[in-house]
Amino acid sequence: MMNKSFLRSYFVRLVALLGLLAATSAHAQLRVEISGVGANQIPIAIAAFADEGVAPQQVSAIIKADLARSGYFRVIDTGMAISETTPVKYADWKGRGANALVVGSVQRLADGRFDVRYKLLDTVAGSQLSGLAMAVQPQFTRLAGHKIADDIFEKLLGIRGAFATRVAYVTKAGKEYRLEVADADGEGVHVALRSNEPIISPAWSPDGTKVAYVSFENKKPVVYVQNLVTRDRIAVANFKGSNSAPAWSPDGSRLAIALAREGLTQIYMVNADGSGLRRLTNTNGIETEPQFSADGQTIYFTSDRSGGPQIYRMPANGGDAQRVTFRGSYNISPRISPDGKTLAYISRRDGRFQLYVMDLANGQELRLSDSSSDESPSFSPNGKYIMYATASGGRDALAVVSADGRTRYKLSTQAGDIREPSWGPFMK
Repeated sequence: MMNKSFLRSYFVRLVALLGLLAATSAHAQLRVEISGVGANQIPIAIAAFADEGVAPQQVSAIIKADLARSGYFRVIDTGMAISETTPVKYADWKGRGANALVVGSVQRLADGRFDVRYKLLDTVAGSQLSGLAMAVQPQFTRLAGHKIADDIFEKLLGIRGAFATRVAYVTKAGKEYRLEVADADGEGVHVALRSNEPIISPAWSPDGTKVAYVSFENKKPVVYVQNLVTRDRIAVANFKGSNSAPAWSPDGSRLAIALAREGLTQIYMVNADGSGLRRLTNTNGIETEPQFSADGQTIYFTSDRSGGPQIYRMPANGGDAQRVTFRGSYNISPRISPDGKTLAYISRRDGRFQLYVMDLANGQELRLSDSSSDESPSFSPNGKYIMYATASGGRDALAVVSADGRTRYKLSTQAGDIREPSWGPFMK
């Protein structure tokens, strides 16, 4: 029997999405446990923001937590509040070991919003590197903190930050399954779907407004697409046999899916509204878990055509497939980094299912996990991290590891088991 993984403007959009989700009852927040940090961390001092106590969330604390969790920064607490208008003696902060200093303020506006301002200062060069000002509704002060952390990450590392993104995953508590959506740090959990039957394989649309998933609510696996803003959903694949493993094309117009409608499971393409079904593979093996490359030209998938499950790739419209994985007899769940250079997957070796990455240019592998029951890898939209499901302390939890393996943390809850993570896209 094969492993089950083998068988299966910014604020305008986000305000609409989060406002809708906020109407559902929140559940236990995910607990973050950091267990590893990167090398050569940047020392950064983060001051409390002046008057931030007026807001429902402490913005500076959110920024600190984001940057500390990233593994790239060593956060220095200033022990004081400093406004972005306060004159700063750069040499003093450089003398305290900080290469950068973050200052800011929060003010309540007459219309009930909060004016959040910040500056990022280079203590070595003695100059300002960046700054932001935004007016946000009270429920979005946490989002403002994530956006500031994203800006700091990008200005100091040259890589777009992903703290203001969202993740989807499935929680099982008792007999209930829930498709939940949360901030990338595990806060702000809201329920998108409840069911007494399993939910698997959530996949974000490229614009972050929809999620495709597989639900067993009709006593068989059916692929749905649900709009997170309107909560409307449609069944895009409800054929005879198994309907599974949805994956969005980069332009959001199509889904690659795995269907068993004509016998063995094969890869098909379908429009996002359920029309235009077309078969892409036609073999005597099981073909499943399709994933588009970022440029939309290639589909990676899992197949047992060589005797055991391995990862292959083919043109997005079908055609000759090339085998990609050769080490180990069991490799499944392909995921491609946003830059198209790295393949993440689950490999069974010595009886352990573990997360690996492969450099697609030279075939070099790197094992990123030391557990034994890993599943469902998902890249962050900046490609710097991979979230996956794993067993931890007798429960199913989510783990995050940097693509170089140096930084890692876990997201867990006492409210149930968590599986099937999918890291959402950047919001445009």
